[in-house]
Order: sequence, then structure tokens, then C-alpha cells
Amino acid sequence: MIQSNLFQAEATTEWESVGKGVQRQVFGYDDTLMLVKVKFEKGGCGELHSHTHSQVSYVESGVFEMTIGETKKIISKGDGYYAPPSTIHGCVCLEAGMLVDAFSPARWEFIKHEPDTL
Repeated sequence: MIQSNLFQAEATTEWESVGKGVQRQVFGYDDTLMLVKVKFEKGGCGELHSHTHSQVSYVESGVFEMTIGETKKIISKGDGYYAPPSTIHGCVCLEAGMLVDAFSPARWEFIKHEPDTL
């Protein structure tokens, strides 16, 4: 089984640009689960997309217009959402903020290299 290091530090975990005004930081993962932080500038967009993974997300900060399927809703700090597998979803950031995403199984396309061994 491939897995991340047991601990991840924000200060040493690389941010990856994934679109205009959007950055991603991959935290813990194994074959069945992955945690990812996504930082948005105001106006940043998580383009509409779908994937075969289950996704739950928590709004750590900011305000977002979230679309899941045919439903749009304004969500803000302390809110969360569930995007079922193969459901089109995406967001527009209305006030700079951060989402914390969990995926099952892991999104291997987010991993650029093998994790370090402890």
C-alpha cells in the first residue's frame, strides 16, 4: 500500500497552483483516503468537473458559491458539503478562503512523487 508520511507540516508541504487564484496542498493519504487543502483568492474558480471519488469538504474560511448537480448554494466558514461520485460540482470564491477536502479513494493524480519514508 502507498501512503503518505505519518505527519504533514503546513510550513513544509508544497502548494501547487491548480488554476488562476487556486492552490492545492496535499496532506495525508493512503489507498482509501486523502486530505487536501485548497486555497482560493477572491474570484478563484474550482471549474465544474466530476470524478469517481466520494468527496466531503469543510469550509475553513471564506465564502463560496457551490454547485453540486443542479443545486447552487452560498456556503461559508463552518459549512460543509458532500459531492457524490460522478456528480458534476464546482465553486466560485466570493470571499478569499480555504476548503479542506477529503476524498475516497485517494486522488492519485494529485501525487507527483513517492512519499518520503520515515
